[in-house]
Amino acid sequence: MIARGTPLIRVKPKDLDAAAIQRVPRVVGVRNGQPLLEDGRALDVANVIWCSGFRPGFDWIDLPVFSEDGELLHHGGIVESQPGLYFVGLNFLYAMSSSMIHGVGRDAARIVKAIEARLSLAASRSDVPGVAPTSGRGGVEQGTA
Repeated sequence: MIARGTPLIRVKPKDLDAAAIQRVPRVVGVRNGQPLLEDGRALDVANVIWCSGFRPGFDWIDLPVFSEDGELLHHGGIVESQPGLYFVGLNFLYAMSSSMIHGVGRDAARIVKAIEARLSLAASRSDVPGVAPTSGRGGVEQGTA
């Protein structure tokens, strides 16, 4: 799923349909660990990709994913301690261009590969937390700018 109002740059609605991605209202919070939408629905998701803008906006992440000095604990945008939590758009996520429009695509592609690998593992096992063995494509995308 992708949040309504999110700009679709070089993405056409038919491409979203082909990938089984649904547009949903904006994510405004969390309910019982699930993304909460403006319309009051909570989404049951296996992956969250946090897309940062000029300000990261981490203030409503209530997970043990920060160091004592407040730095996000991740490896190339993958939060290993929280399977299914990923970040793109961060400064030096992978390279100097990671926080710029021309570099975020490469980083996003790396995150997609990590998710595909996790889904592939889930398809062969039944004990991967948060991922059903028959998970398909799709997800929630929400960014801050």
